[in-house]
Order: sequence, then structure tokens, then C-alpha cells
Amino acid sequence: MIREFQTSDTEQVMQLWLNGNEDAHPFISIKYWLSHFARVQEQLLQAEIFVYESDGKIQGFIGMINEYIAGIFVDKTCRSCGIGKQLLAFVKQKHDALSLGVYQKNSRAATFYFREGFSILSEAVDEATGENEYTMIWTRNEKVVK
Repeated sequence: MIREFQTSDTEQVMQLWLNGNEDAHPFISIKYWLSHFARVQEQLLQAEIFVYESDGKIQGFIGMINEYIAGIFVDKTCRSCGIGKQLLAFVKQKHDALSLGVYQKNSRAATFYFREGFSILSEAVDEATGENEYTMIWTRNEKVVK
């Protein structure tokens, strides 16, 4: 079930965030993620977060800042089970366009976004990490009926 984030979800969401970043970005030191932990936890309250919950356990979440996807994180044991796809479909229903940033070396995530209809808008170097990153966009294709 997908639902809105509640402050009582913070511990589970932050653990997913940390574990997910460590798993998906082995090319970035865990120290980097740990140094951003407190700031990200504060930003949770200002973002729009939706969690995927099953049997009282949060198995994934998506964070939104307006039309920008700040991240999709799914528990390692639940990946490739459709949770990320469901979270993305949920926010696609609410927006006509979405954007995000993804590290080029995170090929699993980039492949997922391509498969879900995103395309590369630009490439740049993330100054904080020195890693190459894509900015990707998705727009709703409104079919014109003639």
C-alpha cells in the first residue's frame, strides 16, 4: 500500500535512504552519506514523501520536491518486485512532468528510468562528489484523438 509519509516513519525511511545510497553508489564513500544524514532527515519534513508499506514495514519510498524526484529507495530484499515502479506510477498520476538526477555509474537506476519513459536532458559533474550525473525528464504524452 502506498501512503503519505508520517513523522513516525522517519527512522525506517532514513535507514532505507542510507542503505540504498550505500548499495547503489559503491563509488561514493559511506562517509559522504553519513555526513548528509542529519540534513536529509530535516529535509524530509519539507518534501512530499510517499511510502510503500506492507505488513507494517516500509519497503520503499519516493521523495518529491515539486516535480523533482529527490529519490526512490527500495529495501534491498524487495528490489525487482515492482515497488519502485508502483511508487513512480503513483507520482506520475499527480504530475504532467517529472525530473531527477542519477549518477551515470548507477546503471541499474538509469536503466530503470529509461524503461519508465525518462530521457536524458543533460549531463554534468556533481560538484559534491565529482561524479558524472544525468538530469533526466519525463513528460506525460497526451494522445491527441482525431
